[in-house]
Amino acid sequence: MIVKTLHENGLRSEHCYLAAFASIAASYVAWGISQQAEDADVDRADRWGIFIGHWAPSFFGLGLALANYEKK
Repeated sequence: MIVKTLHENGLRSEHCYLAAFASIAASYVAWGISQQAEDADVDRADRWGIFIGHWAPSFFGLGLALANYEKK
């Protein structure tokens, strides 16, 4: 039901795959910026990178669900 609604609103599997790869890149960038810009220790930079890095599997999973729906 959710996948159908997303598809009807114009979201395609390619969009989700692109978002997944972008979140991987954003994770690395956030880690690097946080490590240099903040006075906090390295743990905080690692947490930022991991937080954003957890988005990628969600986008990949949604992309797979949409790809299966698009085959129908």
